[in-house]
Amino acid sequence: MFILHASEPDNLAHYLKKNDWTSKDATLLSLTKAGEGNMNCVLRVTTNTDSFIIKQSRGYVEKYPEIKAPENRVLTEAEFYTKISTAPNLGDRMPKILGLDPTNNIMLLEDLGHANDFNLIYKLDQSISNDDITVLVHYLNELHQRFSKLEANDELANLEMRKLNYEHIFHYPFLEDNGFDLDTIQEGLQALATLYKNDAILKEKVEWLGTHYMANGHYLLHGDYYPGSWLQTADGIKIIDPEFCYYGLREFDLGVFIAHLHLSNQNPSIIDKIATEYNNYHELNPAILNGFIGVEIMRRLIGLAQLPLQSDLKDKQKLLAFAYQLITN
Repeated sequence: MFILHASEPDNLAHYLKKNDWTSKDATLLSLTKAGEGNMNCVLRVTTNTDSFIIKQSRGYVEKYPEIKAPENRVLTEAEFYTKISTAPNLGDRMPKILGLDPTNNIMLLEDLGHANDFNLIYKLDQSISNDDITVLVHYLNELHQRFSKLEANDELANLEMRKLNYEHIFHYPFLEDNGFDLDTIQEGLQALATLYKNDAILKEKVEWLGTHYMANGHYLLHGDYYPGSWLQTADGIKIIDPEFCYYGLREFDLGVFIAHLHLSNQNPSIIDKIATEYNNYHELNPAILNGFIGVEIMRRLIGLAQLPLQSDLKDKQKLLAFAYQLITN
C-alpha cells in the first residue's frame, strides 16, 4: 500500500506518474500541509505545471492516531462529491475530484488556492457577515432540497463514520471518567464539566438525540457543517470535507451550523437570519434542532474535539448552561 508522507516527495512523484496524474516530465516543486484538518493526511502538491490537493484516509484519525477510523472514508467523500456535481450551485461551491485510487484510499482534488477557513471567527473580535451567512444557508438549502428522497434507505449510510461521530458527540464527552483532563485545556473546566457529566436528565436527552442522529433519513447532509469546513477563497466561499455525509435529519446540519455561531459569539441577528433564509424552516422539529445545537456546543467545550476558542471559564459556564437548557427543555 502506498502511504502518503509530506517528507517523501520523491516517492509521491513516482506514485503520481505511475497513476498518470502528472505528466512524465512534470517536476514536483513543493509538498506542503493543506489546512488544519483532523481526520486525514491532506497535502498540497505543486509541480512546474499546476497544483492540486492529495488526500489519504487511513485506519485512524490523523491528529489522534490512537483513535481508529474507517480507512476507506475518503471513498464515501468522493461519492458525495460525484453526486452533488450534477447540481451546479453545489458543485461550484466545492472542489472537483481530479482522481481517485480506491486501493490506497487516495483522492486528488482541485486546489482552491491558499485560503483561510472560518476558524478565525472564534476570535472574540471576528464577526461573520450577513452576506456570508446567506451563502452558507443557501448551500444547505440546495443540498437538502436537491438531494432529498421520499423513503429512507441505506444509500450513503456512511454507518461506520456515523458510529465514530456518535461516540465523540453523544457519548465520550458525557462520560464521568473518560481519561481526558479538561483542566489541561483550561483550569477549572473539569469541575464545571462534571456537573453535566453527572446529570441523569441530560444524559437521557442526549441519548435520545443520538438515536435520531443514527437513524437514516430523507435529506443528504454535509455532516460536519462548521467553520473548519468553510473556506474563504478568491472565488468566494467554498465548502470542503463532507466525509461525515449521510442521509439523515436536516436538523443535524443546521444544529451544528447554529451551534458554532453561538460558540463564536456571533450577533443574535446573524443567527436569526438562518431561520428566515433556510427554506421550510417551520417544518423542522424544534426539540431535535435545539437538542443538536446544545449537544454540539457541549461536546466542543467538554469533549475531545476542542476549538481555538478565546472564551474564559465564565463564558464557557454560560454557554454550557445555555446548551443544557436547549437540550433539556
